[in-house]
Amino acid sequence: MNQNNPLSRTEDIVVQELNGEILIYDLRDNRAMCLNETSAAVWNACDGSNTVGDIAKAVGNEDIVWLALNELKKEKLVDFVTETPTKFDGLTRREAVRRIGMASLVALPLITGLVAPAAAQTISCGAVCTNSNQCPTGCANCNASTPGGTRVCQ
Repeated sequence: MNQNNPLSRTEDIVVQELNGEILIYDLRDNRAMCLNETSAAVWNACDGSNTVGDIAKAVGNEDIVWLALNELKKEKLVDFVTETPTKFDGLTRREAVRRIGMASLVALPLITGLVAPAAAQTISCGAVCTNSNQCPTGCANCNASTPGGTRVCQ
């Protein structure tokens, strides 16, 4: 591995590919992110053996690759990228789009944060019970009867 080649983070993440996009759950920060096709292609190519130029040939535009690498680095999905050009540092996404050109808009890398519910928000009332002490926190009581006479939390 060359130290000038980008390397994707592989530890403490859960990765799921779906229709060309990649869903990543960061176990360190308890965050979920979605990489669009362009960001996913760049992230997948960051195996430590490809140069930025190699990745740019595959993606088709070096500016887009650098923009993706900057975003991936900011989201802690690329462990290191050395010699990153500063052409996008301090620019808003809108300014970066202007710099790259509107023709490339569809291919722009995009990393979207996803909101996962807290464990307490995923509780499902409806568990079978004999008294309210058996109901999970957030369920009021054990008194709803089903057609068969079984009591459930509600």
